[in-house]
Amino acid sequence: MEVTRRDFLRLIAIAGGVGLGSRALAAALTPERLLEFQPLGNVTLLHMTDPHATLLPVYYREPDTLLGFGAEAGKPPYVTGEAFLRAYGLQRGTLEAYAYTYLDFPALAAQFGKMGGYAHLATLIKRIRQERAGRTLLLDGGDTLQGSATSLWSRGEDMVLAQNQLGVDVFTPHWEFTYGIDRVKELFGDRENRGMFKGDFVAHNVSDISWGPPGDPVFHPYTIREVGGVKVGVIGQAFPYVPISHPLRFVPNLSFGIREEQVQRLVDELRSAKKVDLVVLLTHNGVSVDLKLASRVRGLDVVLGGHTHDPLVKPILVGKTLVINSGAHGKFLSRLDLDVRGGRVVDYRYKLIPVVSRYIPEDPEMAVLIRKIRGPYEAKLGETLAVSETLLYRRGNFNGSFDEIILDALLKRADAEVAFSPGFRWGVTILPGQTITLEDVFSHTSVTYPNTWAREMTGEEIKTLMEDVADNLFNRDPYYHQGGDMVRVGGVTYAIDIQKDMGKRISDIRVTGRPLGPAKRYKATGWAAVRDVDGPPAFDVVADHLRSIKRVKLDPRPRVKVL
Repeated sequence: MEVTRRDFLRLIAIAGGVGLGSRALAAALTPERLLEFQPLGNVTLLHMTDPHATLLPVYYREPDTLLGFGAEAGKPPYVTGEAFLRAYGLQRGTLEAYAYTYLDFPALAAQFGKMGGYAHLATLIKRIRQERAGRTLLLDGGDTLQGSATSLWSRGEDMVLAQNQLGVDVFTPHWEFTYGIDRVKELFGDRENRGMFKGDFVAHNVSDISWGPPGDPVFHPYTIREVGGVKVGVIGQAFPYVPISHPLRFVPNLSFGIREEQVQRLVDELRSAKKVDLVVLLTHNGVSVDLKLASRVRGLDVVLGGHTHDPLVKPILVGKTLVINSGAHGKFLSRLDLDVRGGRVVDYRYKLIPVVSRYIPEDPEMAVLIRKIRGPYEAKLGETLAVSETLLYRRGNFNGSFDEIILDALLKRADAEVAFSPGFRWGVTILPGQTITLEDVFSHTSVTYPNTWAREMTGEEIKTLMEDVADNLFNRDPYYHQGGDMVRVGGVTYAIDIQKDMGKRISDIRVTGRPLGPAKRYKATGWAAVRDVDGPPAFDVVADHLRSIKRVKLDPRPRVKVL
C-alpha cells in the first residue's frame, strides 16, 4: 500500500497517543484532537526503554493484575484494565485501551495489529527530529540487548547496530550485563575508551571494588548535551541489583546499588560546577524506586525510567520532578517537550505515543539493516512448532499463560512434581489461532544462562523460595524491589496476602492438590538459575515440548488466591 504524506500525517495522528500539557488531560484519542498537539519550548526529550531486542513489531498484552502496596495501591501505575481507563479518562474498545490495557486484547489486536518495531520507531523519531531540529535528545533506558534469538546469538551486536541507526544519544543498562562486563565494554566502552555504540553510555552507580569499597567508577556518571540552546545534564543509573538478579560471574568485583547520596552529589555538581539548565536522571530502577528517589533528591527536573514496563500515560509529578516510564517491547515512544528558562522548567507537554506499526510506514534504512541482521536466521526462526487456541502472554504479577507452557515443558522433561520459572516481564503475546514459532520461544527464554535444573527440595525450601520472591515484589520499602513479577509455579497452588510481613505472605500451598509438607521432599525443576547448572537450555526444552503437542489449548488454571 502506498502511503502519501497526507495519509502519513493522519496515521501518525491516530498513533500519536495522548497529549498532556502541564494542566490538562487531552480528550479521546482521535485524529482531530491529536493533530492539535503543538510543540512546546526549546527541548524535546524522546524516551524508549525495555525493548528486549524486539526489532520487529509484536503483540504484547499489558497485565491484568498489578498490585500496589500501601500508598501505591490503586494509583498509576498500579491500575489495570477498567481502573486504568478510569484513571486517565479513556474509553474501552479504543486504540488507547488496546495499547495500554489487556481488555478485549484479541479483538483489538485483530483491529489495530502489532506494535513497535525499530523501522517504525525510526520513522517517528526522524519526523520529530525534523520538526524539532537541534532541540531533540533520544534516550534509551536499557534492557535493549536481550530478549531475542538474534541478540543472544550475536551477543548484543545486532541491537547496538540498531541503536546506532536509530541515533540513540544516551543509554543506561541492565540486562546488557548478562553478556559479561568484558562484552559490555566492547559494545559500549568505559571511562577510558569508546565502544561500538555511537552515543553516550552513562552509569554512575557501577564501581570496580577489586581493591575494596567504595571502588573506582567504571563508566562515565553523566553526559552534558546542548539542546535548543539549553545545557542538559543526563545522569545514568544502571539497574541497582545486577549482582543479585543475575549470576555474579557476569559482573565479578563490580558493585551497583541505588546510591541516593551520590545522585544528589552529581545533581549538585551539574547545577553548580557545570552550570547546566536541565538535569535528567535516566534510570533502570523501576517506577517505585524512581518515585522514592525523586522525593529524596533535590534538583532533578526529569526522571526517565524503565525496568517495570509501566506505560505512564501522564507523568507523575513528585514535587517539581516529572517521573516518566515508557512501557516495553518498543510499543511506545515518549515525547516530552520542555520550556526551560533561567535554569528551570516553566512548562511541559507530554505524550506517550503508541507505535502502531500497521499505520506507521517503515523507515527504509532501518528496514534494510533489520533484514541484513535477520537474514541468516530467518528459516530457523520461522520454524512452526505448534498452533495455539489460547491467548498466550506472560506479563502480570502472577502466572501468565505462556509461563504455563514453560512450566509444563519443565515438569514433563524432568518428571517433576514442582516447577519454577522466573517472573520475567518480557515475552511476546500469541493470539488464539496464531502459530508458535521457534522465534516466539526465544522471545520468552533468550538469556545467557538458560540451563534447566532438577533436584529434590523440601516443602520448607519451596515456601522459603516463594516468600523471598514475594518480599522482593511487595516489600514496604521500594528500595528493596529488585524487579520481576512473582515466580511462576507449576504443580502448585497457593494463597498470598501482600500486606503481611516477610515470611508470612504465602499460605495454603498445595502440590497437585495436597497440602505442602514442610519436611517432605519433592522433585523440583526450573531454569535461569543464578548458580551454575548444566541441564538442557530452556529454549530447547520448550521447543521440543511444543513440537510434541503441536496444539496448545489451556484450560483456566487458577493457581493463586490473593487474600
